[in-house]
Amino acid sequence: MYRALYRKWRPQRFEDVVAQHGTVTALRNQVAAGRVGHAYLFTGVRGTGKTTCAKIFAKAVNCLNPHDGDPCCQCSICRGIDDGSILDVVEMDAASNNGVDDIRGLRDETAYTPSECRYKVYIIDEVHMLSTAAFNALLKTLEEPPAHVIFILATTEIQKVPETILSRCQRYDFARIVPEDIARRVEYIAGEEHLQLTTEGAELISRLADGAMRDALSILDTCAGVTSQIDASVVRKMAGVTDRSYLFRISDAIAAQDGATALACLAQLRQQDSVDIKRLTDELIAHYRALMLAALPGGQALLTGVSPEEEALYLQKGPALGQREPIRPSGCWATRWSTWPAAATSALSWNWRWSIWQSRCSPWRSRYRPFRPVPLPPLLRRPPSPLRPHRPSRNPL
Repeated sequence: MYRALYRKWRPQRFEDVVAQHGTVTALRNQVAAGRVGHAYLFTGVRGTGKTTCAKIFAKAVNCLNPHDGDPCCQCSICRGIDDGSILDVVEMDAASNNGVDDIRGLRDETAYTPSECRYKVYIIDEVHMLSTAAFNALLKTLEEPPAHVIFILATTEIQKVPETILSRCQRYDFARIVPEDIARRVEYIAGEEHLQLTTEGAELISRLADGAMRDALSILDTCAGVTSQIDASVVRKMAGVTDRSYLFRISDAIAAQDGATALACLAQLRQQDSVDIKRLTDELIAHYRALMLAALPGGQALLTGVSPEEEALYLQKGPALGQREPIRPSGCWATRWSTWPAAATSALSWNWRWSIWQSRCSPWRSRYRPFRPVPLPPLLRRPPSPLRPHRPSRNPL
């Protein structure tokens, strides 16, 4: 049966992992020195190798013939973990098993020693999806597990993991993979799969992947289903994007305040070229970022993931457009806020609110010590509720 490219070419050793040099070196040194921890937390965006490194680490700590912290991938333990016949390495999806009962079952299983391996490794993917009760049930076991148990937690949203879990784990951050490394890896895999991938096509795939190797291989797999001659035009067609010149046409129309031309370009992309609007929005954000970088002194070194032709256009149009044009909506909002009268700013002060409270809550103060509060701006006035009609007061706002 055919296997997807990202599954077929999943790294089997630490040396095959792309771009995560610091994390890979630390894990290899721990295995080689025999200083293996009991709980690890891998965090990062999708497609950067978190689950892959967790599986490699599970093989490395149980391998019969490890070499400098890397698994041999030839012994019975390594082959059994790869084909799933060894049950001592458990991969759990916390997105679908996020209840407290699931964690209680896992906690009860840790009492049993491994059947074939040296360590029993539990890989909990998307751990941030666990419920609060499930996290609480995992705390004690995660803090003091049996000597034969290793926990590896993986998440894409580290901010949702409780601090009590973070303090019990060794944390490793997986960074986005730069486009150059993605393009190099994609070209290598295309050559091994007997696909003729051009350099422009590989660079376009690396930009569309947005730092995720799995997304890049999925795009390559989609293009390979159409033809073995893969260039930039094939990638654009299968990924739902067109020639990047439309980005410059849209930005030129916006800079010239020609709304009709900009909307006509969007309508053409939407109807004729079937461009995904969400992806188009992301590309426009990256396009304006590149224009801002090109307008900076020495910003050419910061332009990454663009072709030489596009880099020349950015260096030509960026300084002419300036740094303020890409953030003009924010400037407009700031200008509108600054045009409000000074009374509106003083009306929002706590002294003004305190004076209103005194006038409403103390009839004596409102009668013998009258005051005239500053009126609210029109945007901050609360409209009268239909359930409570407006009543005229002694001190109307």
